[in-house]
Amino acid sequence: MKNKKLSVVILNWNGKTLMEKFLPSVIANTPNDWGEVIVADNGSTDSSLKMLKEKFPTVRLIVFDQNYGFAEGYNKALAELESEYTVLLNSDIEVTSGWVETPVATMDADPSIACVQPKIRAEKNKEYFEYAGAAGGFMDRYGYPYCRGRILSCVEKDEGQYDTPQSILWASGACLFIRTAVYKEVGGLDSGFFAHQEEIDMCWRLRTRGYKLLCTPQSIIYHVGGATLNTENSRKTFLNFRNNLLMLYKNLPTKDLKHVMRVRFWLDYTAALKFLFTGHLSNAKAVYEARKAFARLLPEYKSKREENMRKTVVTEIPELMNESLIAAFYLKGKKHYSDF
Repeated sequence: MKNKKLSVVILNWNGKTLMEKFLPSVIANTPNDWGEVIVADNGSTDSSLKMLKEKFPTVRLIVFDQNYGFAEGYNKALAELESEYTVLLNSDIEVTSGWVETPVATMDADPSIACVQPKIRAEKNKEYFEYAGAAGGFMDRYGYPYCRGRILSCVEKDEGQYDTPQSILWASGACLFIRTAVYKEVGGLDSGFFAHQEEIDMCWRLRTRGYKLLCTPQSIIYHVGGATLNTENSRKTFLNFRNNLLMLYKNLPTKDLKHVMRVRFWLDYTAALKFLFTGHLSNAKAVYEARKAFARLLPEYKSKREENMRKTVVTEIPELMNESLIAAFYLKGKKHYSDF
């Protein structure tokens, strides 16, 4: 069978209900003549596969023997693909008409663009941006991600204020268009992360190696968000803190590494104290455990850092804010992307 230009890959783990609700929009709005919809199943134990075979026979299935996590699950799925472009798409997303055309046309027009993200709104409150991606991702110098349309906990209403295409540092893993060959070239997602922030790490790697990333807000999707892990889940807290530290260690220029890590020590334990004093003991403990795990993994990640430093061709990245997001938000009252 001839390879199609675009593969839309949904990674599933026990997501039968979500797929029954959201797959119809993906199938209906993905052009069948040059796009295919694939579900990569991460060892589900519910009746996901049975349901897919019965209700969505046109969907291609890639079945794994166990749950490899978000990162390695996608790495294994893309290893089987030869399409020009791949979309990493969460199972809790409703897409709209024309959602693939603009991102694909954008990458067709400029080979230096490796990755594109659509505008992401909240599925439960469709006038507002969605927390994990909004209109494109950025980061401060200490590793705190933010978006056009979302600064920390402050999520904006979409009133067209970010409707221009914009260069970004990272595209949300909820819906990430990427050149399949480039994904493989840079090593894909870091499987050691398991889940959370692995897409930011990969996008930062792409950016330092000379590729451009873009948000194309003409393409719109709606994301439930938090459908896999609750925001109060201590496992999520552990993964976010550990993976963020690993990402900084892997990607920060040598001139910034010691300073940033020193500041992060105090920021992380301040966050742990805040969790403790607000009654979230398990989350406070998760921050402590994340820092322990990070220290334990440093020897393993030394070679990854060395490779990144060796392959870096862009050292000054405008999408990396050279100040503290925490200070800007709490001390200077900057609550919107337009304030920066």
